[in-house]
Amino acid sequence: MLGVYSAVARGAFRRYSTYRAATVAGVVTNSVFGGILASTMLALWQARPGLGGYDARQAVTYVWISQALLVTVAVWGGGFQDDVQARFRSGDIAIDLYRPVDFQGWWLATDLGRAGFQLLTRGAVPLALGALVFELALPSEPLVWAEFLLAVVLAVVVSFGVRFLVSLAGFWLHDSEGVRAAVMVLSMFFSGMLLPLALFPGALGELARVLPFSAMVQLPADVLLQRRTGYSLLTLYGFQLAWAAALLMLGRVAQALAVRKVVVQGG
Repeated sequence: MLGVYSAVARGAFRRYSTYRAATVAGVVTNSVFGGILASTMLALWQARPGLGGYDARQAVTYVWISQALLVTVAVWGGGFQDDVQARFRSGDIAIDLYRPVDFQGWWLATDLGRAGFQLLTRGAVPLALGALVFELALPSEPLVWAEFLLAVVLAVVVSFGVRFLVSLAGFWLHDSEGVRAAVMVLSMFFSGMLLPLALFPGALGELARVLPFSAMVQLPADVLLQRRTGYSLLTLYGFQLAWAAALLMLGRVAQALAVRKVVVQGG
């Protein structure tokens, strides 16, 4: 069975690699926005040095890391969600439920394949371009990069868990776009995509740090910036794993409830 999921992930990787023009356009978009945001961060840190415990180089680096993770972790949503929503509309979702593989596992494998391609293209390329234009605080130790990659994998699984629950809303609502839009706003705000969570004041900052969204951008960025090492790094992984397990379990419960009453559109 593991071989099946591996094949599904490879298939998703190849599928996304065929959209060359869209990938190039996405890389350009991430790079341009990264440059604009990095310049804004520099101006802000010149006025407020050491804001949130970051120096100017770390703040600019954070911007480029977040741009690298934006599509990789699907902070805006998307990926398998688009396919599932289309299958709700066509009625093909019924076929998915008859496959001799787990519904949740199938789409998780698909999303991991997608994320792998996006990390190599819309993740690595803008980050490399940012390093050419700005002075970034990137580590030279291969171990730190390996720790970062592990955090990114866990971030993708957490993100999948959230998006899978949103997609399952389609079993009852027939169109989960409204829920998806609301979760996208929460994800952008509480993941650290817009600003490091250390800049959030008081109770808002405490709330942001315990929500699953923080595992998507803030925590992988902390790893690459070496703000979490040793025991603190282990607790970071534990936090991501705990949310990944909880969300996947909630997804399985919701899936079990959903398939008891399936209303198929278009068929």
